[in-house]
Amino acid sequence: MFYQLNSIISSVIWGPPMLAVFLGTGLYLSAKTGFFQIIGVKQWTKLTVIDAYKKRKEPPKTDGSVSQFAALTSALAACLGTGNIAGVATALCAGGPGAVFWMWISAILGMMTCCCENILGIKYRVRNSLGQWVGGPMLYIERGLKKPKLAKIYAFLLIGASLGMGNMTQANSVAAGLAEFGVTPLLTAVIITPLVFICISGGLKRISSVAEKLIPFLSAVFLCACAYVIFKNVGAIIPCFKLIVKEAFTVKAVSGFGFAKAARYGISRGVFSNEAGLGSNTVIHASADCEKPAVQGMWGIFEVMFDTLFMCTVTAITVLASGIWSPGSKLDGIALCSAAFESVMGNAGGIILGVCICLFAFATLIAWSFYGKSGSAYLFGDGAGKYYNIVYAVAVFAGCVMKLDFVWSISDIFNGLLAIPNIYAILKLSKEAVELLNKEKSPRLKRRP
Repeated sequence: MFYQLNSIISSVIWGPPMLAVFLGTGLYLSAKTGFFQIIGVKQWTKLTVIDAYKKRKEPPKTDGSVSQFAALTSALAACLGTGNIAGVATALCAGGPGAVFWMWISAILGMMTCCCENILGIKYRVRNSLGQWVGGPMLYIERGLKKPKLAKIYAFLLIGASLGMGNMTQANSVAAGLAEFGVTPLLTAVIITPLVFICISGGLKRISSVAEKLIPFLSAVFLCACAYVIFKNVGAIIPCFKLIVKEAFTVKAVSGFGFAKAARYGISRGVFSNEAGLGSNTVIHASADCEKPAVQGMWGIFEVMFDTLFMCTVTAITVLASGIWSPGSKLDGIALCSAAFESVMGNAGGIILGVCICLFAFATLIAWSFYGKSGSAYLFGDGAGKYYNIVYAVAVFAGCVMKLDFVWSISDIFNGLLAIPNIYAILKLSKEAVELLNKEKSPRLKRRP
């Protein structure tokens, strides 16, 4: 009964009205900024990845902040992984190839949502009692909107999402992945629980240090494996893109899905993948070594681009080009991606994918701990962090050995509810975010907000 009730609530929260709010917010902010994510691509690319590469040998900061690249990889650690792999495959199965097109639309518009979140996160961040930068929706809701009660509600929801979607479901994914290699869930729990605790006990510095090494390596391995599958099916690439665009607008698609399902599942999976609108990744970005809010906002644009437009697209083309996907296929999620890899690489393909998923999930585990820890510190003070780390480690152990149907449903609800106060705050404070961005635009791009 409780599971059915949660499923109903989840379907309402993630139904068409909420998805329309996500798209509408992104469209509104894009229009207000003159679609900066598109016309300003040269500027935001230079001020993010290019400048980060030039500064890669600079000594780390000792003031409690992390480098902008470290903040990016930590935020990517929280959103890359099962959403980019299993989530894309699920979208294909539930909404057809056209879902990928709507995933692109949600990402293009979500770039400006994430940009404005980060701008506000930097503008309203403060130093905590340890001298570290802290920020995120809690701070710009409290200090910008002057609504401390709403900020506390967001912090509570952030803790719930951290323990659910960011922790137990990810730990369960690691256990399920290792079970394919004969490792029992209990043994997985015994191994990864102390590893997670060690990583998160070092705070964002240690989390970002792990993420800086793990995420680029994992992304490279996964992309190389996908490139190999695509190369072996190179003749199918153009037909795949044609199929994606065609089925995005067909009322009754050949595959039996059509526009409605394609839009619904494409937009929802896009949001799950990049978290634009939820505000969660702003918590990490607010700790970045950055003096100009608009520049950190540009890192948000790059994050969504890499996470969804690039990684999710590569996954989708890999699955479609392999020829494994078909309407009504019994394969779904990770099993579908694994079959696509194995169609070219044999058993080695499944092993590579399994290892990537386990490590991506581990990275998500340690990154999401910082979100929940920040929420607990906001509600109960900076000293609550060490106790939260213990609770988080216990949840990791439980996630490995439990069946999590109920947890998945609850996690969907917490994630969806996060968006409500956050999007409200972004829209109310959008004028401030747009003004800060306009100040940093190159002269040829400047326009009146």
